[in-house]
Amino acid sequence: MSSQPEKRFRRKFGVEDELSRYVSALYEMLGGVLGADKIVLRAGKVSALKMMRSQNLPDRLCALARLLFEDPTIERATTRAQQRKVLGDVEDAMADLLAQRHAESAIDKRVSERMAQRHQEYLNDLKMEALRESGGPETPGTQAKLEELEALSQRSLAASALQQLRPQSLREIVGQEAAVKALLAKISSPYPQHVILYGPPGVGKTTAARLALEVAKMRPHTPFAKDAPFIEASGTTMRWDPRETVNPLLGSVHDPIFQGSRREFAEAGIPEPKLGLVTKAHGGVLFIDEIGEMDRALQGRLLKVLEDRRVRFDSSYYDETAPNVPEYVRRLFREGAPADFILIGATTRDPDDIDPAIRSRCAEVYFSPLTQSQVVSIVQGAVKRLGAKAARGVPQSIASYTIEGRKAVQIVAEAYGQALYRLHPGTRGEVVKNPTISEDDVTTVVQTSRLVQHTPVRGRAVREIGKAFGLGVLRYTGSLIEIEAVAFPASQTGKGTIRFNDTAGSMAKDSVFNAASVLRAIAGIDVADFDLHINVVGGGNIDGPSAGLAIFLALYSAIVKVPLPQDVAITGEISIAGKVRGVGGVIEKVYAARQAGMRRVLVPKENARDVDAALSGVDVVAVTSVDYALRELGMNKRSTRRSTGSRRKAPRRP
Repeated sequence: MSSQPEKRFRRKFGVEDELSRYVSALYEMLGGVLGADKIVLRAGKVSALKMMRSQNLPDRLCALARLLFEDPTIERATTRAQQRKVLGDVEDAMADLLAQRHAESAIDKRVSERMAQRHQEYLNDLKMEALRESGGPETPGTQAKLEELEALSQRSLAASALQQLRPQSLREIVGQEAAVKALLAKISSPYPQHVILYGPPGVGKTTAARLALEVAKMRPHTPFAKDAPFIEASGTTMRWDPRETVNPLLGSVHDPIFQGSRREFAEAGIPEPKLGLVTKAHGGVLFIDEIGEMDRALQGRLLKVLEDRRVRFDSSYYDETAPNVPEYVRRLFREGAPADFILIGATTRDPDDIDPAIRSRCAEVYFSPLTQSQVVSIVQGAVKRLGAKAARGVPQSIASYTIEGRKAVQIVAEAYGQALYRLHPGTRGEVVKNPTISEDDVTTVVQTSRLVQHTPVRGRAVREIGKAFGLGVLRYTGSLIEIEAVAFPASQTGKGTIRFNDTAGSMAKDSVFNAASVLRAIAGIDVADFDLHINVVGGGNIDGPSAGLAIFLALYSAIVKVPLPQDVAITGEISIAGKVRGVGGVIEKVYAARQAGMRRVLVPKENARDVDAALSGVDVVAVTSVDYALRELGMNKRSTRRSTGSRRKAPRRP
C-alpha cells in the first residue's frame, strides 16, 4: 500500500513529463540566481555538465542536486521514492538559496545607498575646500569678529608712564656708570661673555641690558648682527616641568595624542617640536630678569644649552624611518635647534641662589644702590621728559620715600596726574602744557599710596647713652638697625639677667654673649652684676653677626654711662678676643648710612678695600678691635688695651 507522501507526489507529478518540466523550471530559477556562466563552472567542478544537458530525467535531477549542494558524489535517483527525496532536498536548498540572495540584495541596496551618500558628502567637502581656497576661510561670523577686533585695535590709551620715562640711552642711567662700562666691555668684545647683573631693584639693570646690545651692535668688532634679537623672559614665571610637556624657555615636543599637534601632524601621528626662547634668541641676547627665582632644575637644563649651543629634542612617538615626517622635523630631532646666544641675567638675590655651574660660566657685574642725590636727579629727568615743572623741594621730597629709580619715576607720574586733576578737576577746558607739580601733589600721592619715608631715622649731631646704629643689608639694599641698651644694678650681686629680642634671631643673641665676654675681658666689667636689656627697635631677624660691634658699644655705653655719637653707624663682627672681623654687604651698608645722614661709618679693616673711594659725604673708618673703636668714638675711659687702626676719609662732593 502506498504512503501518504508518495500519493501526494503522484498527484503533483502524476506524469513524468510534468516532473521534467518542474525540474526545468528549477534549472531556470537556479540560473536566475547564480547566472548561466556560474552554473556551467560549478557543473564542471561537480561533474554534472553532461548530466545537466541529458534528456534523461534522473540524470537532470542528479545534476541539479549536485549543483545546489556542490557535491559530485551524489548518485542518480532511479526510483520514485529516491526522486521524491532528492526533489524535496532540492526544494529546501533552493529556498535557502533564494532567501540568501534576497538578503544579499537588500544589503547590497543599503550599501549602495550608503556609498552614494558618502560619495555626495565627499563631493560636498571638495566643493567647500574649493570655495575656501578661492574665497578664504572667512564666514559671516568670523568676519564680524574680525571687524570687532579691528575696532578695538583702533582705540588705545597712551603708553604707560614707566615706558615713557624709561631711559633711552645708557647716558640716562643714573648712578651706574661703572657697572654699565663693565657690562659693555663684556658683551661688545669679539668674544662676548655671559653676564649676571646683581643689585637692588629699580636701579636700571633691565634697561642697561637692553640698551647695551644696541650699543654693542655698532662696535666694529662686534659679533652681533644688526638684526640680533633681544629676548626677555622672567625667572619668576618659569618652572621646571618634569614631564617636559611645556617648556617655553628651552622648547618642548608636542606629542600627537595627549597634547595635540597641527592637523597634518596629528593625523599622521608625528610629534611636533616647539622652539623655545633660547632658539629665538639665537645670535642675540637672552635676558632673564630675576634669574635667581628660577628652579634649580631649570637652571641646570639651561646650563646644558649654554654648553652645547643647541637644544636637543626627543619623543617616544618619533619614528626616524617614517616616510611622512617633514625634513625640518627630522633635522630638529637629529641635530637639535640652534641656540647660540649671550645670556644676561639680573637678580636681587645673593650669588648663592644661582647655580654655581652657571655662575662659573658668567661674568658678574654689581649695580650700586642709588644715593638720595641720584634719586633727585632721576626725578628731575622724569619731570623734564613729561614736559612738566616741579616746585622747589619736590625732587627731594620724592627721594625721601624711596631709593629705587623705578619707584621714584612712578611717584612722579602719579604726582603729575594729580597736578593735572588739580588744574582740571571736572571740565574739558584747555590743558596746561607745562603743569607744575607741587609738594601738595606729592603729599596726596604719598597719603593715598600709604608710603613711608625710606629712612625714618636720621643721623644727629648729639650723643646718647646706650644707643647705637648698626647696619644691615637685604638683597643689595642697606638699612639702619637701631639698637638700644639699658643697664641696672642687679638685685643680687652676681645674679644679673640679660633680656634680648627673641625675634632678632640666634646669631644676634650670640653677638650679645660675645659682647658680654669682651666687656669682661677688655674692660673688666662682669655683666652678671647688672640686669641688661637690649632691644632692636622695630624687631626683625638679624641674620648674621655683623651687628656684634654695635651691640658691644651699646652695652658698654649703657654700663659705663658714656654717651655714643648719634651720627655714626657701625658694622662688624666681634670675636671673644675683642677683634673686629669682616662682614658682607659693606658697600650697601655705607650707602644706607649716607642715605640716613650719618657723618661717619665704622667698618672692619678687612673690608676697607671694598669701600668705593668715590663715596662722598661720609667718613669711612676701618677698625681692627673694640679698643680702637672706643678710642675713635671718644669712649675709652675704661679701655686697657692699645690697638691700631686706619682711617680713610672719602673726598667730599664739591
